[in-house]
Amino acid sequence: MASSEWTELEAAIEKIVNIFFTHAGREGKKGTLTAGEFKELVHEQLPNLMKDVGDLDEKMRSLDVNNDEELKFGEYWRLIGELAKDIKREKVGRKK
Repeated sequence: MASSEWTELEAAIEKIVNIFFTHAGREGKKGTLTAGEFKELVHEQLPNLMKDVGDLDEKMRSLDVNNDEELKFGEYWRLIGELAKDIKREKVGRKK
């Protein structure tokens, strides 16, 4: 993509995308996460940030905007945004 070395943020974004595509398509359509793939991704990559989420099937349904029982990248990205907001709130709360 870029000819020069990537910044930390650019590398982090690429990592988020790569993790999605590493898990997507193992069971269902290539480029989407099935419930099984979603659970595997959460257990492997988000065990700390999602430990208090509860029922992962329910969480997936809340992210699955079009109700096709798979998560497209945009729906997965909503999860990343939610987690980033939680981290931000925690950091802001510590400064008080």
